[in-house]
Amino acid sequence: MWDLSKRSLVRRLVLLAGIWNLVVLLVAGVFLTAQFRDAAIRRFDQSLAVLTDDLYAGSTVEDGVLKAPVLTDIRATRAYSGRYWTIFDQPAGGGGLNVIERSRSLFDSDLMIPVEQSERLMSEPGRTLYFDLKGPQNRPLRAAALLARLPGYPRPVVFIAAEDRSPIDADADRFGRITTVALVILGAGLIAAVVVQVRVGLLPLFRLRREVASVRRGKAEKLEGAYPEELEPLAVELNALLSHNQEVVERQRTHVGNLAHALKTPLSVMLTEAGQQPGSLADVVARQAQTMREQVDHHLRRARAAARSQTSGERTPVEPILDELAVTLERIFQDKGVEIDWRCPEDLCFQGERQDFMELAGNVMENAGKWCKGKVRAEAVASSADKLTLTVDDDGPGLPPDRWIDALKRGQRMDEHTPGSGLGLSIVDELARAYGGSVTLGASPLGGLRVTLVLPRSEGD
Repeated sequence: MWDLSKRSLVRRLVLLAGIWNLVVLLVAGVFLTAQFRDAAIRRFDQSLAVLTDDLYAGSTVEDGVLKAPVLTDIRATRAYSGRYWTIFDQPAGGGGLNVIERSRSLFDSDLMIPVEQSERLMSEPGRTLYFDLKGPQNRPLRAAALLARLPGYPRPVVFIAAEDRSPIDADADRFGRITTVALVILGAGLIAAVVVQVRVGLLPLFRLRREVASVRRGKAEKLEGAYPEELEPLAVELNALLSHNQEVVERQRTHVGNLAHALKTPLSVMLTEAGQQPGSLADVVARQAQTMREQVDHHLRRARAAARSQTSGERTPVEPILDELAVTLERIFQDKGVEIDWRCPEDLCFQGERQDFMELAGNVMENAGKWCKGKVRAEAVASSADKLTLTVDDDGPGLPPDRWIDALKRGQRMDEHTPGSGLGLSIVDELARAYGGSVTLGASPLGGLRVTLVLPRSEGD
């Protein structure tokens, strides 16, 4: 059973209109076919009534014997022609009907009136009754019967005329088939018209959806289109919501910046004073103050990244940044002869600020250059409609799997003999998660470490 509440508006409207049209057309088809059949039977009954009246009017009684009229209907003289008539009377004492005269077309058969129709005739004398019965060769017949009394004849007389109704049924069936085909064509046309009407009618809603998607992807700052009066309030409210969110984000960034600035000044004073007064206490104060400064910088960077990821107002091409980083890092590690092989589609874009992507990709590629033997490979691809994946491999010593998680922890250094603070990959991990992405480590096909970055993607122009 379809749940209309979970389907699209287009499907819901088309489905409801289709069901309604189907019901209406089905009822109309049945009604029209029934009306055609009834009209054909009424015309048929009128013809039978004329024959019954001719039998009644032309019959005579001579010396108590009933004489049938001489009719000129040629069909009534040809055996099993489909046109029949019979004159009955009711014997003295009641019982069944007795055949007095019958048409030659009956040959060796008789018209047998059903018992219920005989009872109706007896109860309604002088009224022509119409009914169906089986005739010669078991053919369906339509019959008209009249019970009347003739002057000089002692018993009631029944005049019955019948004709094969197969042509009527065939015409009605043919009309039903033609009507069905016509209504099917009409229904298909109505459904097509409904689809077109719904699609055209909902075009502003589709345009609104595209504009909202453009805002989310950073292509636009607000909704600019003109919408019908039913959607205009929604567009206004969405723009107001976007403006409010932007104000909230900017306010949060300002508060974070003010807090960081307020903390940095006392920390700088503490570091300066500790440096001017050597001693064990000064060393402790200096170390703790430096740790606090790093924490402030870390959380300030993370808060700003989170704010920027929420606004999603910038689109950064990936290819130029990878090219710039490759050239810079090859110069930095030229003593090792590091070669950086990078690949990236020209239209691939990161949904965020350029500086953040520089920090993300730069830290990963610098770490690979630091540990590699001489070869680094970086490849950026669009992994889905809204995600991109940056994979960086090196041919260095790598890391055992049980240390991959530790490598992403803040302050963890994989080799104490190698310069560094142990913050590189942890910063990448935190910044990536601030953008709703992720960082994973694995074994590189080059023999060293593979770092895989999944980040938000923005569509290019």
